[in-house]
Amino acid sequence: MSMARPIRFNAFQMNSPGHQSPGLWTHPRSDSERYATPEYWIELAQLLEAGGFDAIFLADVLGVYDVYRKSVGPALRHAVQAPLNDPLALVPLIAQATTRLGIGVTAALTYEHPYTFARRMSTLDHLSRGRVGWNIVTGYLDSAARNLGLERQLGHDERYDLADEYLEVVYKLWEKSWEDDAVRRDRANGVYTDPERVHPIEHVGRYYTVPGIHLSEPSPQRTPFLYQAGASPRGMRFAARHAEATFVSAPGKAAVRRYVDTIRAARRAEGRDPEQLLVYSQALVIAGATDAEAQARLAEYKRHIDVEAALALLSGWTGVDFARHHLDDTIEYIDTDAGRSALASLSTADPERRWTVREAAEFIGLGGRGPIIVGSGAAVADQLEAWLDETGVDGFNLAYALPLEDMRGVVEHLVPELRRRGRYAAEDLDGATLRERLLGAGPRLAPDHPGRQVSIEPATAPALPSAA
Repeated sequence: MSMARPIRFNAFQMNSPGHQSPGLWTHPRSDSERYATPEYWIELAQLLEAGGFDAIFLADVLGVYDVYRKSVGPALRHAVQAPLNDPLALVPLIAQATTRLGIGVTAALTYEHPYTFARRMSTLDHLSRGRVGWNIVTGYLDSAARNLGLERQLGHDERYDLADEYLEVVYKLWEKSWEDDAVRRDRANGVYTDPERVHPIEHVGRYYTVPGIHLSEPSPQRTPFLYQAGASPRGMRFAARHAEATFVSAPGKAAVRRYVDTIRAARRAEGRDPEQLLVYSQALVIAGATDAEAQARLAEYKRHIDVEAALALLSGWTGVDFARHHLDDTIEYIDTDAGRSALASLSTADPERRWTVREAAEFIGLGGRGPIIVGSGAAVADQLEAWLDETGVDGFNLAYALPLEDMRGVVEHLVPELRRRGRYAAEDLDGATLRERLLGAGPRLAPDHPGRQVSIEPATAPALPSAA
């Protein structure tokens, strides 16, 4: 009989007082206002490492949730992902406080030039000794585009066209600019780097022109571990090509199973091994010493759901101003450039169900778009095993109502139970890179990955115009 697959966890966090349970900062035990202090992140990271989590996964948006009531007021009033600090700046702090925990950071490629971004990620990969991952997003808020001098963001599919070229540029910088033995550190001959082994990338494309060399020497992973969460057909094609792990957010097993089957088929169509792609599904887990204790916590959390805050979040995700709808109106699937996957996940998760605006707000107001799984360690373990076995996911991206309290419940009550059952990823060695830990291979991208396939031979690059 084959071994049951281990269950993997990421902690889904944000450098903000409110992530996907926007009213819960008002709870008397919430400590989310400590988000701007180093102690908060150190405490959280050490807790997650003690619990054997794969990674802390830091969400981000560049922009504000200003679709609801056509105003930033509700988002500010209710701490709906605002105020919001830079996730990348947390990496050295978390890396210093831990030895194994992966650190996944979200960065929207649409708004930062690939040349500077490549150096920043190489720096973080060095400082974390190869434990950094990049969640590649194209952005979905028009407010971000406006603040960066654009009238509005590019259309949905064109954002992915730009993303494909962006990745081509950073792959050339990370993978091809410096040869493995370029850095000599030869004191006797006074040669730090052999210039013959460092190559300009000579990139000239539709969106970017990057002629020169990468500024950083090769980091432990070279290319950070790559996450992506596209759910549209174009997004799935992009994820199948580039991602090493993907995320799905949907409330029911049927929708998650459909996503897993579709992304693995898309992966196969790209000529890449579908089993070498990790899929994490979002969930809010409330684990207690007993079922009664966990259920009491859930009841308490529900009293802090803020419907207006949740509607500000949902409006930002979908581009639809839900202030225009009555709370008892039903939600139909609305196709918008902003978030095709957000409404689709609600309307397709349970095709029999007609969601009202109020029901959708109350649902996403606690833990976002994933299920809420509640109970003792044993009861939660039973449910997670069923999710894993029935949907084909590899693990869970754990949202929270109260960040430290909910993660502590998982580490104290759920992880020991999963370990007892042989359903938790084994303790791993200090010093491994994130890619080595998650994929069980070397620190570099797989040989069939497009990042290893790029080429910078001058013959294939258009000649640069000579200076007058």
